[in-house]
Amino acid sequence: MEKTITPVIIGADLNCYNIARAFHEAYGVKSYAFGRYAVSATKYSKIIEFKTVAHMDNDAVMLDELHRFADQHLGDRMILFGCTDDYVSMIIRNREELSDFVIPYPPASLLSSVAKKAEFYETCDQFGIPHPDTVILDGKVPLADYAPEKLGFAYPIIVKPSSSADYWKHEFEGMKKVYVAKTPEEAEGIVNTIYDAGYPDRMVLQEFIAGGDSQMRVLTCFSDEHGRVRAMCLGHTMLEEHTPKGLGNHAAIVTEPVSSLPVAEKIRDMLEAIGYTGFSNFDIKLREGTADDYRVFEVNLRQGRSNFYLTAAGLNLAKLANEVYESEGDECVRVENSVFWHHIPKSTAYRYTEDKALVERAKALAKEGRESSSVWYRPDMAWNPMRTICVLEQLRRQKKKFAVYYPKKPD
Repeated sequence: MEKTITPVIIGADLNCYNIARAFHEAYGVKSYAFGRYAVSATKYSKIIEFKTVAHMDNDAVMLDELHRFADQHLGDRMILFGCTDDYVSMIIRNREELSDFVIPYPPASLLSSVAKKAEFYETCDQFGIPHPDTVILDGKVPLADYAPEKLGFAYPIIVKPSSSADYWKHEFEGMKKVYVAKTPEEAEGIVNTIYDAGYPDRMVLQEFIAGGDSQMRVLTCFSDEHGRVRAMCLGHTMLEEHTPKGLGNHAAIVTEPVSSLPVAEKIRDMLEAIGYTGFSNFDIKLREGTADDYRVFEVNLRQGRSNFYLTAAGLNLAKLANEVYESEGDECVRVENSVFWHHIPKSTAYRYTEDKALVERAKALAKEGRESSSVWYRPDMAWNPMRTICVLEQLRRQKKKFAVYYPKKPD
């Protein structure tokens, strides 16, 4: 008798909804989610059963909830996902305590070698994977150390924490996902503010790679439990979010052939050499004015927040986790077809995307029916007026966010 497929998700954001929708499309099953508070992306959904757990970001609380859940679903095939770096880190380091679940993530040893940006760049260097010129700080340094001649690259520069999971635990006013410093004084102020808030890890100072949102690419890979890369899907970013805490999150993507990204096979070689398992998600940028100068920014040890672009392109995330992760084989599926994915209104994506040729490609794909919106899922909205109202309000708010936060006003 086949086991009941039971997706379990820690988190409640768009990442959670994308996973749940993939499982519902593939198997017609409901997902179970746990989070500290309800989020509009998953509110009133018929395909997700959500439970609020005030301290779900505490290891002991998480383990208690998941053990209780497992006891109530004995015999099910439970597949466990995390929606943030922190949740995934918790799952990875407690893997032995969570043996009832299928966990499509890497081993704990990689938390110290690739999860943190500083160590990730060192790993990239070993495999000839290009990344922006970088200086790593172990703590506060004198202002003189921020001088461009000392760094080796000019201002403006990027300033960001090496450990995202640790960074978000130490909140302060004006907190952002990534910072752009225009002067040494500004860079010093950002670093000192982050350390003064209690952040315990290394900081990254990095050259600014010229180019807007549409210079970005996102590559998602999936490795089986034996460490073999079994699937790869490339997205060409049209537009990113620009709210302070959402900066860099993908808002609209057009998928492109994996073969169009020169660094893709080097990334595959690296993943297999280090014994990586499960989902990996890479942020990559093409330097403006060049044809092939791609620089890898970071890797997320999980499916990305915008992971439905995979499912929309025909690489269903649920099937990877349920059917491929524990399977035998060495074939690697490289997605070559194009689709237009978005979680904002189409009109907003068209209006704010600065690459007008990319806009025309997206419009053509939409006209051909090769388009997908994460939250606009009819089976979840049918006979569900509260969900429909919630989705419409989410889309309305996205329009407002871009009107307020997008740095350049559209022509």
